Amino acid sequence: MLFDYPKSAAFGRVLPKNKIYEHANPSAAVKELFVRQVERIVWQYKLAPDTINLKETSFVPEIQIFSVTLKDGELKHDVLRCIDQAIPFPIFFELSFDGNIKAIAAFKRPSEADGSKWVISDYFETAWFLSDEPRRPLPMAFDLEALYAHFLGPLMPYPALIGEGLRARVERMDQIRFKQRELEKCEARLRKEKQFNRKVAINAELRNLKQELETMTRPLPVSGSAVTSKGRL
Repeated sequence: MLFDYPKSAAFGRVLPKNKIYEHANPSAAVKELFVRQVERIVWQYKLAPDTINLKETSFVPEIQIFSVTLKDGELKHDVLRCIDQAIPFPIFFELSFDGNIKAIAAFKRPSEADGSKWVISDYFETAWFLSDEPRRPLPMAFDLEALYAHFLGPLMPYPALIGEGLRARVERMDQIRFKQRELEKCEARLRKEKQFNRKVAINAELRNLKQELETMTRPLPVSGSAVTSKGRL
């Protein structure tokens, strides 16, 4: 799920880790992750009105494409979050290791409380695949905001609801993850519980959580044309 970015958008600058530190002020533990897990960071493309001839919006003025080469194939999301905090634009990451590649990104939007700050969701990602697989051309989009929706949508594990915008979909993904964690905790409690009446109560709680997850994860998918025409956050 990678795109063939136009040459007009090529940026191709190595981004030193210390420059990220200057703008994000990471903890010592996060700096250690950079040293241990990251070989190189390259700011590969800048998708903007003057590079791909798509209109900006207040939510998506530009989209940056970063290539991150890994040392051992592992990367904690704390590293990506640090980069996202340092760069005041939405970022689409491509991770590379040993001839393989994956796409990963968070939904990133300006804060409603402070327009100079950005709100960053959890991360969504593909599986690893061979880095020499053919890339897709950029999808048709009316503006950068709609293009951003095209980038993030395929990374999410569950399809969109009919008429569901990108922000609402991300919020539902967050709710699903929360419910999944609650389900895991509930299953752990059931395994430890000895009293029959408590097991009955926990089983009822499990059934309710599973039913809620079923409702949240199996909506009718929205058509691709609807995303293209709407594309709102």
